[in-house]
Amino acid sequence: MSFLLPYKCLSKQTACLLALFLLLGACIAEAAPQKLPGVWYEAPPAWTYAGQSGLDNAGLKQVDKLAPTGGRFWRQTEFAVSRPGRYVLDFKNSSVIGLFRHFVFDSNGVLVAELHGGIQSRAENPFFLRHGRELELPPGRYRLLTELNSPFFLAEPEPYLDTLADYRQAINSSNALVLACLGIFLGLGIYYAALALVRKRQAEAMYALFILGNLLYNGTALLVYPQVFSMHWFYLISVPILFSNCAYILFVMALLELRPATHPRLYKTGMALLALLSGFILLAALQPHWSLELDRYGVGIFLAFGLTAGIIRARQGNVSAQLYLVAVGIFFILGVAAISQAQLNGLYTIYIEHIGLLAVAVEVILLALVLSYQFAQLRKERDNALTRLAQSNRIAHTDALTGLSNRYALDAELELLPPNASMTFIDLDGLKYYNDRFGHACGDELLCSFSHYLTTCLGDKATLYRMGGDEFAITCAQGDLKWVGQMLAETVTIMHASGFEFAGASAGSVYIHESPNKGELKHMADTRMYENKRMRKVSPPGG
Repeated sequence: MSFLLPYKCLSKQTACLLALFLLLGACIAEAAPQKLPGVWYEAPPAWTYAGQSGLDNAGLKQVDKLAPTGGRFWRQTEFAVSRPGRYVLDFKNSSVIGLFRHFVFDSNGVLVAELHGGIQSRAENPFFLRHGRELELPPGRYRLLTELNSPFFLAEPEPYLDTLADYRQAINSSNALVLACLGIFLGLGIYYAALALVRKRQAEAMYALFILGNLLYNGTALLVYPQVFSMHWFYLISVPILFSNCAYILFVMALLELRPATHPRLYKTGMALLALLSGFILLAALQPHWSLELDRYGVGIFLAFGLTAGIIRARQGNVSAQLYLVAVGIFFILGVAAISQAQLNGLYTIYIEHIGLLAVAVEVILLALVLSYQFAQLRKERDNALTRLAQSNRIAHTDALTGLSNRYALDAELELLPPNASMTFIDLDGLKYYNDRFGHACGDELLCSFSHYLTTCLGDKATLYRMGGDEFAITCAQGDLKWVGQMLAETVTIMHASGFEFAGASAGSVYIHESPNKGELKHMADTRMYENKRMRKVSPPGG
């Protein structure tokens, strides 16, 4: 239960997830257009369409389904229209189509409409992010011949017919889902790319590359780049994913801290899978029609590795791994649905690509939560380390007995004092007497009392240091040596009144501008202190 606590403060990400699922629900709750069942034929490269209204005697081979590795296919469909009006002819299941052509014939075999488009086509799309084509149809029976010519297929595109008004309404929600998810990809991708540059961490860098690959894939497959930016290179659908799959393996290894010394088996497995996925890239260069199929295998590979590594690390008590399992578990369910489906029964304006887009968007958001938690933990560890360092530094620069700053603190302060500042060395008289006569506890009390009274007298205007034994030092930024001497005399008077009647103090002072060498300054102050001690010629018994 404790590993879910980081999610409580992440309402924005939770709101994003809820909004995405609401959009998906709106997409699914669509009115049913007219399904156009038909027969597929595979056309050889040399075959030429001669304008005929039927394919029954065209010499083409009938097939049950489209080859995922692409090719040239024709479909013959019979349908009827009962009401005159404006209609839209589009595809269900998938938008991954290189080129398409529609030929619509009436019952007399007369061509009434010829429509074309596709990701590789520069024909203008009349509907945003859609292959839909508008046509006017009076009541009657029609025959539709559809040609698909594509390097590969993600799923089987099936033509369907809808009224113009219903179609315009039906595509809004799924288009909004596309824009929302791509916006999430873009924002998080830029953020984690910048974070990777600043923090120089592999996890954020590989995560940004994973997002970039999916941004390129989904933006092309769902017609954003072809329609908005006129980017018609079809392999933007498959090639980026080959690289993002490799990035995901490296991301998991960095996120879950899989290192050769600590987790040799998982590390070796990850490197082996990385080599395999790199081989997929070379194979795709030789056989580009297989690139999307290699993407599917790659997604299955990194999902299996992520789940296995996450389970092992979570059982070892790694909180990041526990959070990661939540993310990859949801992605696994949606991702498997996206890469294994060829058709979506009952759905028209939502594609297999939309399910895959939603799966990755959920994964991206949840992994952002994992990285946020990890970042928070790293920051907490850094703050703890800084606190311990400050505490160690304070101990190193503090006298244990009196609590005053010590000689190391004085050396640091001397580098910061202005030229007109002063430093005074003090030798406390009577320490040996009280140690020998009353014991070291009494001597310690003398040192602590002197430190307390003199610090009180000096206030914020000067700083007292204990150099060791019975030696002290005072720094005064204003360089007011007369005032320092008065405070020292006042402290000795207080010491006498408090029962240390044999206590005394000898002092020697310098100005900072007297020498640029700090060691020389301390020697000068020390020499003057002992001159003062000799001149006073006052020493308590045994002092």
